[in-house]
Amino acid sequence: MTTGKINVSVENIFPLIKKFLYSDHEIFLRELVSNATDATLKLKHLTSIGEAKVEYGNPIIEVKIDKEGKKLHLIDQGIGMTAEEVEKYINQVAFSGAEEFLEKYKDSAKDSGIIGHFGLGFYSAFMVAEKVEIITKSYKDEPAAHWTCDGSPEFTLVPHDKTDRGTEIILHIAEDSLEFLEEFKIRELLTKYNKFMPVPIKFGTRKEALPKPEDAGDDYKTEYIDVDNIINNPSPAWTKQPVDLTDEDYKNFYRELYPMQFDEPLFNIHLNVDYPFNLTGILYFPKLDANLQVQKDKIQLYQNQVFVTDNVEGIVPEFLVMLRGVIDSPDIPLNVSRSYLQADGNVKKISNYITRKVADKLKSLFNENREDFESKWNDIKIVLEYGMLSEPKFYEKAGDFVLYPTVDGKFYTLAELKEAISANQTDKNGKLVVLYASNKDAQHSYIEIAKEKGYEVLLLDSPIVSHLIQKLESDNENLTFTRVDSDHIDKLIQKEDTQISKLSEEESTQLKTVLEEIVPKTNYTVQLEAMDSQAAPFMITQPEFMRRMKEMSQTGGGGMFGMGNFPEMYNLVVNTNSDLATTILNTSDKSAQESLVKQALDLAKISQGLLKGEELTAFVKRSFELIK
Repeated sequence: MTTGKINVSVENIFPLIKKFLYSDHEIFLRELVSNATDATLKLKHLTSIGEAKVEYGNPIIEVKIDKEGKKLHLIDQGIGMTAEEVEKYINQVAFSGAEEFLEKYKDSAKDSGIIGHFGLGFYSAFMVAEKVEIITKSYKDEPAAHWTCDGSPEFTLVPHDKTDRGTEIILHIAEDSLEFLEEFKIRELLTKYNKFMPVPIKFGTRKEALPKPEDAGDDYKTEYIDVDNIINNPSPAWTKQPVDLTDEDYKNFYRELYPMQFDEPLFNIHLNVDYPFNLTGILYFPKLDANLQVQKDKIQLYQNQVFVTDNVEGIVPEFLVMLRGVIDSPDIPLNVSRSYLQADGNVKKISNYITRKVADKLKSLFNENREDFESKWNDIKIVLEYGMLSEPKFYEKAGDFVLYPTVDGKFYTLAELKEAISANQTDKNGKLVVLYASNKDAQHSYIEIAKEKGYEVLLLDSPIVSHLIQKLESDNENLTFTRVDSDHIDKLIQKEDTQISKLSEEESTQLKTVLEEIVPKTNYTVQLEAMDSQAAPFMITQPEFMRRMKEMSQTGGGGMFGMGNFPEMYNLVVNTNSDLATTILNTSDKSAQESLVKQALDLAKISQGLLKGEELTAFVKRSFELIK
């Protein structure tokens, strides 16, 4: 029997481990199961290269609860250790790491993201156990060893009569951690952290029905047998080659990841790279609506099939955190901390790679089946538009697949759009004017006027569209976006020929004075325009620049203009060539004149969806009076 002190000079190391290793004590199970997996995979490697002259077989890892004895057992059939190796790896190597850890972090050991670097995974057991035993038998022909430590620097190491290969770790659970003797708790943790570990994990047994014999009578009762309850899937979809997976396999894996999610993903992207870093994974595009407040933290990060976190900001480009799926990289430390990730060069490379891979996949989907891609556009556009704004590398590639739909359901890429409208929508200054609507119903009358002129009108209705078109304008010379209700049509795309006004200058001044006395100045600026006599007599428009800045300040950005709380300002455009303009001007009865102006203004408001509440009630009442 060997007894001794663990080689460490820092006093009371175990209370410090218990306090500082992790803020979350449940991590101990992840660490111990990971160690058992490593031991099993090491044996697999040694047998495959002929170094271990033993049968690998079909090893499993077993987790057992002994509630009465207040013990938790973790048993593997892996490589095992000799007494000499226990002495080396458990008493020396880990504790030299422990000392380094404490020297470095004893004053500020708040960040729990560094244990893996110090070989301290095994000692996380002392966060929940008052005593830990290791019973281990090496694959080598040497006697088994039994190590015991009660959380002080003293340990005992004695031979053991264990004959089968592998390691059993016994945790004597401390009084303040008895929750880890509850079956539901252990199942929850194994499912969370070890659901996709590469070695089968047994947790208890389950009943399985035996097949019904062919000669069974009507009174046959189904017979059951107890089988191992394997709680993990050792070979999840992302560990396989894309060529070996069908669409159904990808969908099934999505359901496995999100059992409570009832929607189907639109498509997936299989990541697989081995240079300059290792990374595999599957990302899914879920259906997204125009609401940017979608649920994040749906992408799970793994290291060699061990769950690390579902907070992947910094690893996955920001615009993709709305996606779902799995990323697995051995190049990301298992004990991941936010500050470490932000400073890690590999992480930035991974983020850039994912951006590029997503862009390439979108381009291929667009090229392979454009019709299908167009049908999904509304469900994915918010992610892609956000990506164009936030990731320069994505923006560079976006021209190949980002679409601009029209109000009639046609889809253009930016290059196609420019070509389609250049002949008809270039103004007298050589600017190409892209007309768009944000709401097909609310802006219907304006859209119709534009279509009568043969103009194409886009439907751009996401909440960040103002930011996006601002960027597109700055990157495309002589291109301007204008919402279809921001001015009357002849002003939106100014051509050489200008209409002549029926009213003289004096009459126009007189009309403007009359209108400004009746139309409320706080919200409306009166603007007289000579238009086609068939055009609407009164039209309400909202200047593009003011409205766009206001929208941008409301969705983050453009805030420097301080426009978020500005009152809505509109132009009231009055067609001086309309019969109504002449009638208003020639009506001498002030009361009748005021009624005409108010009625016309209300009609213009209706076409912009601005007539509401009390004003709408009064308008309806007044209109009925007129048709008595």
